[in-house]
Amino acid sequence: MENLNKKRVAILATNGFEESELREPKKALEEAGAHVDIVSLESGTIKSWTDGNWGKTYEVDKTLNGVSHSDYNALMLPGGVINPDLLRKNKNAVNFVKSFFENHKPVAAICHAPWLLAEAGVLKGRKVTSYDSIKTDIINAGANWVDEEVVVDSGLVTSRSPKDLPAFNSKLVEEVYEGKHEEQMA
Repeated sequence: MENLNKKRVAILATNGFEESELREPKKALEEAGAHVDIVSLESGTIKSWTDGNWGKTYEVDKTLNGVSHSDYNALMLPGGVINPDLLRKNKNAVNFVKSFFENHKPVAAICHAPWLLAEAGVLKGRKVTSYDSIKTDIINAGANWVDEEVVVDSGLVTSRSPKDLPAFNSKLVEEVYEGKHEEQMA
């Protein structure tokens, strides 16, 4: 198991994130020693989506306007349909995501979260996966979409759905441990 002591990871989420896709990666990162902040658009709490209904609420650690990529070693994006759709309409959220790519830091996105990557314009020429219903959007953003459990491309980790969480979490921890990828695709 990688030791992520002194590593800081931001989980960018808002209301409507798939609960397991925030809970499980956060737990894996913390068990490996990382400090994890839930970053959102506003302070307070955000509500998850579980089994077709609103689920547990999670405390927001930091707001988007109070953080920078320089505060973190990596970024993790949970899916759910509502969460990435709200975030991709927010210019600050899109710029926050883009800044991790510009600085060659690991980014992990699962399920519908690659919508946010498409909005940020960071998928061109990359091999990625996502929830199958957004496949066309991801291809239209210039990515090479594949139907695989987990895909790693120069520090970008993507998976399809909650059933892929074990493989996703393992690669997420590994990429955060490895750190910056100097050569990412332009």
